[in-house]
Amino acid sequence: MQQDPPELTPEFINAIPPGDERERAICRHCGFIDYKNPRIVVGSVATFEEKILLCRRAIEPRLGYWTLPAGFLELNETVEDGAKREAFEEARARLEIDRLLGCYSVMRASQIQLIFRARLISAEIDAGPESQEVALFSWRDIPWADIAFPTVGWALRHYHESKDKPDFAPYGNPVDGV
Repeated sequence: MQQDPPELTPEFINAIPPGDERERAICRHCGFIDYKNPRIVVGSVATFEEKILLCRRAIEPRLGYWTLPAGFLELNETVEDGAKREAFEEARARLEIDRLLGCYSVMRASQIQLIFRARLISAEIDAGPESQEVALFSWRDIPWADIAFPTVGWALRHYHESKDKPDFAPYGNPVDGV
């Protein structure tokens, strides 16, 4: 009786593939190139009657700090549907997406963050499994000292700057990083 050949376990080497300019992880057995690409984060600055939805994180990183409802985009999901899903998962919030607010590059984490301007369909919110609590804040009551990530502050400021504008170009990373 003939035995099947043993399965080859991928063994990766770092090399520059033909036609490329960057070193990549390449399988020594089959030549598969394991591209490492940025992760896409989707989220929203969601409002109800001029109050902004924030979630206090129940997970690391930045456990206990306030953030926007946001998270990683799933396979086979539009960025808008991902932002809606994240708002529901983290705050049990239902959204109506208005438009893209900003596209932020977070080099240290290899992330691209797409944050939308959105409206809550109702004020009914509740903490999901990744949130300790959720709340609606007026602009003056935002807990700025306890904001989880720089991009949250950027998006909040960009929202405030554009909230009354029906049309604007999406924002990006601030030049000064603040």
